[in-house]
Amino acid sequence: MSIRAKKLLLFLGLTFVVNYLMVYIYLLLAGGDHDRYIGLLATAYMLVPMIMALIVQKGIFKQPIIKPLGISFRINRWFFVAWLLPPVIAFATMGASLLLPGITFTPDLSGFFSALSGSMTPQQIDQVRQSMASLPVHPVWMLLLQGLLAGTTINAILAFGEELGWRGFLQKELGFMGFWKSAALIGVIWGVWHAPLVLEGLNYPKHPQLGILIMTAWCLALSPLFSYIRLKSGSVIAASIFHGTLNAVPGLALLLISGGNELTVGITGLAGFIVIIIADILVFIFDRFITRRPAGEILHELVGPEAEEEHAAEPG
Repeated sequence: MSIRAKKLLLFLGLTFVVNYLMVYIYLLLAGGDHDRYIGLLATAYMLVPMIMALIVQKGIFKQPIIKPLGISFRINRWFFVAWLLPPVIAFATMGASLLLPGITFTPDLSGFFSALSGSMTPQQIDQVRQSMASLPVHPVWMLLLQGLLAGTTINAILAFGEELGWRGFLQKELGFMGFWKSAALIGVIWGVWHAPLVLEGLNYPKHPQLGILIMTAWCLALSPLFSYIRLKSGSVIAASIFHGTLNAVPGLALLLISGGNELTVGITGLAGFIVIIIADILVFIFDRFITRRPAGEILHELVGPEAEEEHAAEPG
């Protein structure tokens, strides 16, 4: 077995065992009150891929981590793409939602307040309404500003816990497959990794079992955007900013609409799928016909010709 294969198996085995075991222990300790500390669980869950990548890369195989895993703070235009693309996706998702049957545009936030009725009391909703009415600008702009700030600070730090594993370690170790195939495989791994959290209500609380399949498909569709930003920026930090900001702005896709459900509207719903697939197509066109340095070329340099030759020489 090659060193690359050993590294992959160790990383994936350790990551999945530790993460899945975390959820199992949490459920045992939480008893019937699963939701009380689910936010803390999700935060700790995100850090495991980073820890396992460092253990395998540096602790076990004694290999460098900074350059191979793309830890670079050298800012370039792709950092700004990573930062500003998530709001574009969110607003485009809102537009795509309006093309679906039964979805209406509600700039007065009536749809948003109606959606809150399922989880808040009328008194709580009135408090939210009064709070939003006191804002100096429309709530959508405040939500955008908060999302952009969180995306480059606390959210990016937490997202780094995932991205060092997925777009740092796995991007390099699976790079011999080429850009699109490696991005697809990373996306599937990333989606399946979410399974225990999805079962606990992440993104699809009313459809947890079906949600695992949808989440995996969503990560598969989204993965090329993450990989492209990581490669073009030369940094897993940019991918973390993209991830953190995307996690911070999904409300933009829902704030001004009424109707639909978790399977149809929002970034993780059908409307979001439509927008992300269009974005993938645009990436393909840009990479194939416009950019002077395609992602495959960058990935080849990251992986190194020796790794590709090693893969070609493996039996089967």
